[in-house]
Amino acid sequence: MKFSLTLLSTISCASAFSVLKGSKAPSSSQLLMAGRQPIMAGNWKMNPATEDEATALAKGLTTLMGDETCPMDEENDSCTEVVIFPPHPFLSNVKSVVEEAGITTGSQSVFFEDKGAYTGSVSISMVKSVGCEYVLCGHSERRTLFNDDDDAINRKVLKVLESGLKPILCIGETKEEYDLNIKNEVCAMQLAKDLVGVTKERMEDVVIAYEPVWAIGTGLVCESKDANAVHGYLRTVLAGLYDDEVAQATRIQYGGSVTPDSVDELMSQPEIDGCLVGGASLDAEKFGRIINFVKV
Repeated sequence: MKFSLTLLSTISCASAFSVLKGSKAPSSSQLLMAGRQPIMAGNWKMNPATEDEATALAKGLTTLMGDETCPMDEENDSCTEVVIFPPHPFLSNVKSVVEEAGITTGSQSVFFEDKGAYTGSVSISMVKSVGCEYVLCGHSERRTLFNDDDDAINRKVLKVLESGLKPILCIGETKEEYDLNIKNEVCAMQLAKDLVGVTKERMEDVVIAYEPVWAIGTGLVCESKDANAVHGYLRTVLAGLYDDEVAQATRIQYGGSVTPDSVDELMSQPEIDGCLVGGASLDAEKFGRIINFVKV
């Protein structure tokens, strides 16, 4: 068998999981007390093609916000926070369109240096200056297509927090790792590496997104109960890295070809706090249905 570099790294880093010894799964009473506000995020990736199209998409979305959607609200944890991640050239214009509707904007990525000769890169101060509140860190496409490793992702997470913005840290296994039944180990290793140096106090601003890479745009489906089980496992990892309080307070999204047809079942699962949506977020009607999911 030919092992991937990811698998070899997983095996060599087995000691990283020692923090999990003695960790227990959260009880139902702990889940009820957690009060985690749902968060739906739309990652537009390298879409749409023009600013006019981006503006039209943003305007369409503002008309679809429901009564139960709102900005991040510490006083009302039952309403749904909505965040969108347009391409960098469209950020200012899109924000001006959606902010009155209570939609938050974020950056799809940043570089961890403040400034310098880094052609094509974007700094945290740049995206903060145009009103971003969130930054995606470690998205699977950044890991695989642009070779972002865990050290770079960790530096991005720390830079985002240092600036006062909030990272959505994306983790998840490949198809090869899924077939080898090491998804839990891979996700635990990514969490442990990507959160190095993040204090318990800073974790209140961190959102985790579990995105099984094999279920993104492939037609393969991660069943809601399977996704929920991984989310529950991630809380045991967080409890080992921090404590039960952090494990129960941290919001964990699911990302993997989320659609209007799958969102209700996903959001019925107790460990899933929201969705990171790709393709469906480029259709205002579809994303509107997702953010206004039916609570069952």
